[in-house]
Amino acid sequence: MLREIIQAMRKLLLFLLLAAPIFADDLTRIKVVVISAAGKPVDRANVIVKFEGRSMVKLGRKVKTSWEMRSSQDGVANIPELPKGKILVQVIAKNFQTFGQTYEVEEDQRTIEVKLSPPQPQYSVH
Repeated sequence: MLREIIQAMRKLLLFLLLAAPIFADDLTRIKVVVISAAGKPVDRANVIVKFEGRSMVKLGRKVKTSWEMRSSQDGVANIPELPKGKILVQVIAKNFQTFGQTYEVEEDQRTIEVKLSPPQPQYSVH
């Protein structure tokens, strides 16, 4: 009986080792590059990335589906692993218009360039 249990455990371990690459194929890494209309990097911009699909479970743990961080001095924000699919990218920076767009991501790694526009002048109807 003990031998049967050990043999079943070996089969399960072998299955998990072979199935691990299957789970890894569903994730992507995103690099968001934030630049101004003049082409200069925008540092300390708030970058919010959200996966717009169903939540995913990887080896019994839920995969984080949203990240919020700031861009570096080079205007780059490296987002950790997210599930592939529809991903919403929002960028908020001082003295720039807010940016928001949904992307369909199927690659293992993707670089998204966000060009921020200056704010529009305010006007009044009164």
